[in-house]
Amino acid sequence: MKQVLLLFALLIGQKAMAQFSCVTDAPASIRSNNKTMLAKLDTARQQYLQDSSNTDKLIWLGRRLAYVGRYQEAIAVFTKGIERFPKDARMLRHRGHRYLSLRCIDKAIADFEAAAKLVNGKPDEVEPDGLPNAQNIPTSTLQTNIYYHLGLAHYLQKDYAAAEKAYQQCLKLSKNPDMYVATAYWRYLTLRHQQKDKAAAKLLNTIKPNMPLIENEDYFALLQLFQQKPSIKDPADMLEQKKELSLVSYGYGLGEYCWLSGQTDFAKAVWQTVLQSSQWSAFGYLAATVALTR
Repeated sequence: MKQVLLLFALLIGQKAMAQFSCVTDAPASIRSNNKTMLAKLDTARQQYLQDSSNTDKLIWLGRRLAYVGRYQEAIAVFTKGIERFPKDARMLRHRGHRYLSLRCIDKAIADFEAAAKLVNGKPDEVEPDGLPNAQNIPTSTLQTNIYYHLGLAHYLQKDYAAAEKAYQQCLKLSKNPDMYVATAYWRYLTLRHQQKDKAAAKLLNTIKPNMPLIENEDYFALLQLFQQKPSIKDPADMLEQKKELSLVSYGYGLGEYCWLSGQTDFAKAVWQTVLQSSQWSAFGYLAATVALTR
């Protein structure tokens, strides 16, 4: 049955070469009806209305809108923030992220580059999590998020040289294993796609067993996959136990492993499986969309 499903996904994938372009808004299907998330959005809105001059409250309103799939409304909030607080790089960082969600890559790059200029030479700052991990410990910062997302935006445009540059800067700023592993994963792929195999191998050597991770286990597992170079006989087996977001993150990387190993049919089938998930705005989903146009 797994082989039948894999063949079915492959046949669909060969026909469904999705066009990657800016959209006006996210599909209605990803709008969240989660009562807890909507309650937090309502609280954020009320807090902002009580003190609209507070930058943190404006940012949280935009973030809460994005978490329930209302990306255009989030962009409008961050745009207002940029107009009112033009020197606050956080506004550009968050708007750029939501431009990425809507596939507006050029706009995202412009925002991240503008944000990078604003933070140049300034101390970094921890970015609070809106969707906390199991230990409730933030693993990213303002500056790592700027360069991480800038790298992804260039990667989605297949501008691997620019992506590599952004990820290298992000690596320099990464102060914990989670951020390092996530950034190393994407930088590794940019190096492989530029045929910089020696640099890619050197980067892989920095990934050690039993790194103390909080949340980026999928990226770590993918880096280990590239280290160990196993033979893939049935990628469906490797995805069977993965849940939605993990399936997308791990699935895209598994597809890259298959592709770079010469198993292009497996790669396309895995990427099509990723696109059958509901994680429309996940980075692995975006990257798989682009990969299927190869």
